[in-house]
Amino acid sequence: MTTFNAQQYKSTTRAQWEDAAEAWDRWGPFIENWLGQATRRMLDAAGITTGSRVLDVAAGAGGQSVAAARRAGPSGHVLATDISPAILKYAAKAAADAGIATIATRELDGEHLDVTPDGYDAVISRVGLIYFPDQQAALAGMRAALRPGGKLSAVVYSTADRNGFFSIPVGIIRRRAQLPPPAPGQPGPFSLGTPGVAEQVLATAGFKEVTVETVPSPVRMRGADDCVRFERESFGALHQMMSGLSEAEREDTWTEIGQALAQFEDPEGFVGPCEMLVVSGVR
Repeated sequence: MTTFNAQQYKSTTRAQWEDAAEAWDRWGPFIENWLGQATRRMLDAAGITTGSRVLDVAAGAGGQSVAAARRAGPSGHVLATDISPAILKYAAKAAADAGIATIATRELDGEHLDVTPDGYDAVISRVGLIYFPDQQAALAGMRAALRPGGKLSAVVYSTADRNGFFSIPVGIIRRRAQLPPPAPGQPGPFSLGTPGVAEQVLATAGFKEVTVETVPSPVRMRGADDCVRFERESFGALHQMMSGLSEAEREDTWTEIGQALAQFEDPEGFVGPCEMLVVSGVR
């Protein structure tokens, strides 16, 4: 049995996002539409309003950073952080393209948030917390960054059975690459999805008034082929899972994924099952 190596995992994750940064940015308009409702719920739960100082952890290409900055207005401030410097360049460009001067970017490991203690009114993280090997370390840093009474809100996936657009490809790859399922406590897309888990994790980290809101977030595209292209271009973790397969085996795997995802097509297009949770707490 292979022992999970957290440092190697983080190095690999950084490399994945360095490679996928351009594609994630290119798919940005689709991503903002897909995750728009969950993002709005996250910003609501974080209490972001005029003048708010916001820390965005695992900010990626910055779509939610821009949304937060618009709420905070010219008197507010957003610090967008990520482990990948390449993707932060796209976050900075997104801010510039939107004409927003109140967003700064900084390369930071989410488990080691070297930011001003008590310096933020809100901390947000969209589809990032689930991938930290040490979620308690990440949450401790987020809590320390918040002023007393400040709020954390994060978007995470619910359970695998509610997220077929993603869990089906993961299952196919695991079978073909003969990979074991992740052990309890290991990072992964569905690591906080089981009922009660997110609440316990935030409470353990010292957050109060913890809430979890379910947000249906179906993946709507023209067809299953588009979903395969989206995941193939921008989901670096899937490529890492296939690293032990030959090129021909990888192509066969993507073909099988496309065939499996076709079950979500109808005459009007593709609707992939996806359900997000907005998990929130107060310092």
